[in-house]
Amino acid sequence: MARVVVVGSLNCDFVVRVARRPETGETIMGNRFDTFVGGKGNNQAIACARAGAEVSMVGRIGDDAFGETISRTLRTAGVRCDHLVVDADAGTGIADIQVDDAGNNAIVVVPRANAKVTGSDVDAAAEAIDGAAVVLLQLEIPLDAVAAAARRAKAAAATVILNPAPAPADGQLPEALLRSVDIIVPNESEARALTGIDAQNEEGARSAAKALQALGVARVVLTLGERGVLVADDRGMEWLPAFRVHAVDTTAAGDAFCGALAARLAGGLALREAASWAAAAGALACTRHGAEPSLPMRAEIDDLARRGHEAGPRDGAT
Repeated sequence: MARVVVVGSLNCDFVVRVARRPETGETIMGNRFDTFVGGKGNNQAIACARAGAEVSMVGRIGDDAFGETISRTLRTAGVRCDHLVVDADAGTGIADIQVDDAGNNAIVVVPRANAKVTGSDVDAAAEAIDGAAVVLLQLEIPLDAVAAAARRAKAAAATVILNPAPAPADGQLPEALLRSVDIIVPNESEARALTGIDAQNEEGARSAAKALQALGVARVVLTLGERGVLVADDRGMEWLPAFRVHAVDTTAAGDAFCGALAARLAGGLALREAASWAAAAGALACTRHGAEPSLPMRAEIDDLARRGHEAGPRDGAT
């Protein structure tokens, strides 16, 4: 089975459904409240396991009920938690998420234990990383830990995938990190933050992809929601169409994409084919509420991918 290591964040998500998100200073009534496990690392690990890979998670949770729930959910999904540190001092990370009737979301994250992930945690997971085909990273843990994981994975000849989310406030990523990244997977807003280029049209998207390659990452997978996915590599650029679904909640759609992409690449699929399959996973995630409950199983992804794009662009967002 394909081996993937995910190094990243783990949160408990508190989700409020609202007709619309409030303006500054405004109080509105919500329609529903739910609690889910989340965090980009957690979501991508579960998405990857459900997509058919053997997955190990590296990160930190608190010594609390939220952490216990996260650990239990990961194990139920088939994710190995040997390198999931239980932090006795910091609580489990949390995220406050508002989802409106159009399925759009706004998220506030409080990192807590996630902020204490270090290079030492990466070193402790050396055996898993050294044996991985793919190492999948995001930016919800300290940058030093992300860079350490990328270096370790690169030295072990694993394919290093970076989902640069959330993008740094100054739009800068260390050159040392970028040199260790094989594939960068931003969405439109992250690409704009890193390059200053608006990818709202095809010309802008292609320019943003070129700018990302100029930063030192040879392969770019730019996710553009209902407009599809732009893949840039040594073969040039190719626009992959999106899948049409009825979107109810875009939370974790990007994580579903990244996890599925990592799983298929670890299984030996070429980048463009893997990205197209991952787009089906991202589309399916938009059809359900919440983060973890929305992450699809491999059979579901296979089914949508098999039916293809004949229905045209989808309504959701990757």
